[in-house]
Amino acid sequence: MTCAFDWIYGGSDEPIFYDSYIARSINGDLFFEIPPETSQDRFNAHRPFQVFSCWNGAVAFTAAPVVERKVAFRGSRQEECFQGEPQLFCKDMWFNGYGKIAVVPSVNLEYSNEKGKKIKEDKGYTSQWVTKDIAVADKIEWQPPPERVKCMPTFNRQFWGLWNETLG
Repeated sequence: MTCAFDWIYGGSDEPIFYDSYIARSINGDLFFEIPPETSQDRFNAHRPFQVFSCWNGAVAFTAAPVVERKVAFRGSRQEECFQGEPQLFCKDMWFNGYGKIAVVPSVNLEYSNEKGKKIKEDKGYTSQWVTKDIAVADKIEWQPPPERVKCMPTFNRQFWGLWNETLG
């Protein structure tokens, strides 16, 4: 599963990452900062890197777990961290053996035509960053899921919980 980066210009000329309720880095933390160091290096080089969850305005994923009825969009279960359907979708992908989830920093979106042009000027077009050596440069060393993932029912209420709580 791969996701773009979605941005919003929240009253300033500096774009802000938009999908912070859903996106979690491979260490389970929010996307306000891009840890760990390997992910930060790949982000700065506009290269894909592994995450725990994403959606970010554009996504591509294998249909196999959906067709096989292993994964579906759903709400949070009782005793499960309240989170958006896309984050639960990713959690269920991990649980069912589809944990190769990555973001692609060379694909950047905004939610209007005008600002979409601006984000391309600020972050660049995909064609600027994609090279002919893509297979070697973009190879990801896939990791298992983090033990814990940050739960954020609201911005003022954040805490860590087991990534697989309420699952099998």
